Parts: sequence; C-alpha cells; structure tokens
Amino acid sequence: MNKMVALILGGGRGTRLYPLTKYRSKPAVPIGGKYRLIDVPISNCIHSGVERIYILTQFNSASLHRHIRASYNFDAFHGGFVEILAAQQTLTHSDWYQGTADAVRHNLTYVRRPDVDQVLILSGDQLYRMDYRQLVALHRQRNADVTIAVIPVHRKAAPGLGIVHIEEDGRVVAFHEKPQTDEELEAVRTEPAWIEKLGVPSHGREYVANMGIYLFNRDVLVDILERTDYRDFGKEVFPSVIQACRVQAFVFDGYWEDIGTIGAFFEANLALAQPDAAFSLEAPNAPLYSRGRFLPPSRIANATIKNSLVADGCVIGPGCLVENSIIGLRSIIAENCVIRNAIIMGNDYYDRHGDARQTPLMIGPETHIENAIIDKNCRIGKNVRVINLSGVQDSPETPFGMIRDGVIVVPKETVLPDDWTMA
Repeated sequence: MNKMVALILGGGRGTRLYPLTKYRSKPAVPIGGKYRLIDVPISNCIHSGVERIYILTQFNSASLHRHIRASYNFDAFHGGFVEILAAQQTLTHSDWYQGTADAVRHNLTYVRRPDVDQVLILSGDQLYRMDYRQLVALHRQRNADVTIAVIPVHRKAAPGLGIVHIEEDGRVVAFHEKPQTDEELEAVRTEPAWIEKLGVPSHGREYVANMGIYLFNRDVLVDILERTDYRDFGKEVFPSVIQACRVQAFVFDGYWEDIGTIGAFFEANLALAQPDAAFSLEAPNAPLYSRGRFLPPSRIANATIKNSLVADGCVIGPGCLVENSIIGLRSIIAENCVIRNAIIMGNDYYDRHGDARQTPLMIGPETHIENAIIDKNCRIGKNVRVINLSGVQDSPETPFGMIRDGVIVVPKETVLPDDWTMA
C-alpha cells in the first residue's frame, strides 16, 4: 500500500445536489450531523493504509479547503498527506476539467512519481465502508491491469448505473453506462449463479453495477490518458479498455449508496438515525473521521427525541418533538417546535440573540419543520411552517428555497421571518 496514491474526484458541479452545492463543492456537503461527504473516502483510505491522498476539485472549493486543512494533518515522520488539487491553468492544460478522466489527466504529474506503482480512483459523493486492501489483494492475485469495484443490483436500479458484464472468473467483458432499453439490459445481464460463484449471495440480483472505485496499474493509466482524449471513465475509458487490458471485477456486497441527488441524500441521512441502520456510525475499528471541535455537550430540556442523531453543541428547548431527524452542530431549537423527518445542518457559530435588525441564528418557538433540509446558518423565526402539504415533487427556486424530489431545501444563510409558511 506504500506504493499507491489515491485520487478522490470531487470536481463536478454537483447540480443534482443543488441548492446544497450553491455555496460549496459536493464533497463538502455535510452528512450525519457532524461529517462531510469527503470524510467517507478519506476515512476508508486511512483505515486501508492508503495515506497519500489527493482531492481533485474545481467548483466552490473554499469550504472544502478549510475542512481538509483543519481535519487531516499527519505527523512529520509519517509521510502521509491529504492535499487539494484544484483545477488550474498550466503550460499543457488551460481548460477546466471536462470529466472524470480528464481531471486525472490534468494531474498526471502527481501519478508519475517513481514511488507510485498503483493509483486508486474514488468518488467523493458515496456512503460506504470498504477495506481497499482486499481490492488490492485481488488485483495482484489476478495480475490485473485495472480492477473495478462492483456491487450486485436488481433490474430496477440498473438504468441509473454503469453496468458491467463479468465472466465466471470475475473478468469484465462488457461495460454499458446506464442501459435503458431491454436489449441493452440483456446484453449486460449476469447470471445470478455466476454472482454466487464469486462468493456473494445474489438474492435475485442479476446485474453488477460499477461503484466508481477503480484501481489502475500506474503505467496503464498514464498510457490510456496520454494516447487518448477520453474525458470520462464510465462512458469512454472502460468500454474501450476492456478489449486491450485485463479488467477485473472486485465484487462488494456491503452497504453502498450513491448520494448524488437530493432524494438519495435525504434518505441516506435519515437512515443513519435508525436503530438498525445499515451503515452504522458506531464502528469501533473503522470510525468516520472528521474535524475535531471543542464544543460543549448538547443540552436537551424537557423534549421528546425519537430515532434521531443530535450532534455536539446543540440546545433543544422544552416541549419539542424531534423525530426521525438529524440535528447538526450548534443547532439551537426553541421551545415547542416539531422537527420530523428533517435534516437540520446546524450552524458555524453561535448567535442566539441576534439584534433589532436580524432574526437570531436558531429555530424559533412553535415552528414546525417536516420532510425538509435546513442548510447551515439559517435564521428561522417563531411559528414558521416548513411543510410540503401539497406533496409537490419539484418547484422553482425562490429566495426561501425550493422543493426537489419532494424534499423542501432551505439554502444556507436563509432567513425565514416570523409566521412564514411554505406556499
């Protein structure tokens, strides 16, 4: 593992997560009350012994820079690092990243180092826990040029994913990005019996999906990117490389969720708060790392809290009901509020009293929030109603927020005055 570098792709605009990506890059979006998306792949790398990590960004990366700088510092004798590689003009490249493969092409300087034999390429918008050492062991055992982490899925999920077709020994022989027609789906269908021969129960799953986790031999990756102008790994690189290289599938059967949309992000977060959560935050041997903060314990008055996560530094007033929700750092919730099926991302600082011109940095008394995401540093007055009563799936953006995938999203630093009601 000492001759490996990891490249985490976080340069996309994150349009499917808008407006959460209005002021921040996708990897910097908060999850679980106190973490950020980027903490997932970085934590997996650290637990797997991959300690040279580059993060490729280009949009709204200032908050991500701050988080990385405050969270991940290896000691002087260790040799590990987590560094941001923001898009920049060079003598050979003057454009923005044009796709996942193009982003790596722009940064081949960091791959060509003589102490690098293999390159691990990861996505910055997924929730999972994986020991990459198992992937590396299979890669070396099969003498592969490239290894792709894959996961079995049911037919209904296949059109939204990159689907691979594998032989009995796990070699990838076909790759199709988001197949839509019956003919395309049939071409990449894998017999459930084959999946089980690879040591994974099929449970009726007959498709094997690309997880966006790739391990390349360094020279193979450099050769592909230097002799082609391919921009995207899923759409261009892999459909062609399987003909010329040995591409191996590493079949994974743990929890994995692509949380690139508001709906998926919302459901994955709320699932973390359930007693039987498929992705447990209480993993003693593989914790999710993040920024250390010096915050007081949360103070909860005579409130009712059910199936929820409450982060550090919060104050929840008397008479409140918090149910199936995530309450983020420094959240202040006044008395008699109802917070149900909601993500309150919290605040970056305390301002409980405001002034004559400004609503306090808190959720005011008698407020009801349901099926909603309240982004950071929002000032919400008393008797506010943030509820999608009409069941709208998508709505245009307003100064107060928007609805996406049926979820109300109130953007960062929004002010909702007293008695405001969702129209």
